[in-house]
Amino acid sequence: MRIKRDGGRLTDADIAEFITGISTGRVSEGQIGAFTMAVYQHGMNAAETAALTLAMRDSGTVIDWSATGLPSRCLIEKHSSGGTGDEKVSLILAPLVAACGVHMPMITARGLGHTGGEVDLIEATGAAIALSPDELRHAVMEAGTAIIGPGPDIAPADAAIYRVRDVTATVESVALITSSILSKKLASGASGLVMSVNYGSAAFMADAGEAATLAASLIETAELAALPMVVPIVQLNEVMGSAVGSYPQLHEVLRFLSGGARDPRLEELVMGLSIEVLLMAGIVTDTADARKMLALRLADGSALARFWRMIGAMGGRVEGYPDILWPLAPERLAVVAPVSGYVAVVDAFAVGMAMVGLGAGRMLPDDRIDHGVGLSDMAHVGDRIETGQPLCILHARDPASARIAATAILDAITVIPDPVPRPQLFTGRMTTVRGLAGSGLSVDTQK
Repeated sequence: MRIKRDGGRLTDADIAEFITGISTGRVSEGQIGAFTMAVYQHGMNAAETAALTLAMRDSGTVIDWSATGLPSRCLIEKHSSGGTGDEKVSLILAPLVAACGVHMPMITARGLGHTGGEVDLIEATGAAIALSPDELRHAVMEAGTAIIGPGPDIAPADAAIYRVRDVTATVESVALITSSILSKKLASGASGLVMSVNYGSAAFMADAGEAATLAASLIETAELAALPMVVPIVQLNEVMGSAVGSYPQLHEVLRFLSGGARDPRLEELVMGLSIEVLLMAGIVTDTADARKMLALRLADGSALARFWRMIGAMGGRVEGYPDILWPLAPERLAVVAPVSGYVAVVDAFAVGMAMVGLGAGRMLPDDRIDHGVGLSDMAHVGDRIETGQPLCILHARDPASARIAATAILDAITVIPDPVPRPQLFTGRMTTVRGLAGSGLSVDTQK
């Protein structure tokens, strides 16, 4: 669009016409590319971003839940801006909050580059991720939650724009990220959204400043779209949890839900975000009650039961031992510490790319994932490590690929003689006030 190319402001009508042109085929990929580059260079204000978000939402089906009889405020979505090993959080959180009475339809995307995708983990269970709106409603009513990919019915204009963003180096545009995320969340029919915006070596946002910029854009746009939203800001300078890769993470999910060993940072993230969901849904009125309810649902097995109900409702495999359902690759290699000391740095981007090299991730959207490869038992910043102690365990198809990944991981981890404090996880929080246009912005930044 010439107006945006020259740094001008687009009207709601301009944006609606452009999105309609994408839907009808009148707008070419070249024109979409010109638009995304103009937005990348000149940005969008909150009103423009909201208009783009709503137009992309309305390019497809907006799921209607009214016939289900569900209380509208109990339909809550969850999202994350991504990170190495972060995708497992949704597979723990969604059945956990469903066991507390929340209904969570989650529309998300596949992983790309060093970050994984929730739908890749769901697909690894044998479940279908391309559900129709009717099938999604059925699964959510059956299990309380379902995690699916964006099909042709949900915000199709967003899919067309994203394909072009990927090849025109405009993925990082804050306005385009905001509209892409919120258009799908609004199309799900959810009445509220809790989204962690992550920063650090494991995430797309490099530092806290970039994370705050994206969080503010999301909140401002959510206000104008009348969507209640909470955005915790999370520091991810290391791998989230102990595993990376589809089957290794599914094993970690089951351990968490069934009362096995839980990585402390993973537990802190899951519980913190789940508390926000319960408060938003009105299930509880204070943090202490939310924490008690979540702990009870984990202890009594109802969260685990909801997980299996979700997988079953989506057509996945629900019978058999985890080692049979989700077999790890046969080559097992311990990556051992060359010196004693304390873990000071874990370059999670480098670790994630090493896992892509093993086949656990993809660099192009059509790349296939090997669900059985990855890593487990990952060391974290602040851990005391002795010479020869494993920093992680690799699961690979052959010794050669395992050795290459091991070398990359050793380069990514720094061990020093002196103790290192464990980093703070939640570093900020932004929220809409009422989810109504013009209601303002509430910012609570925790130092």
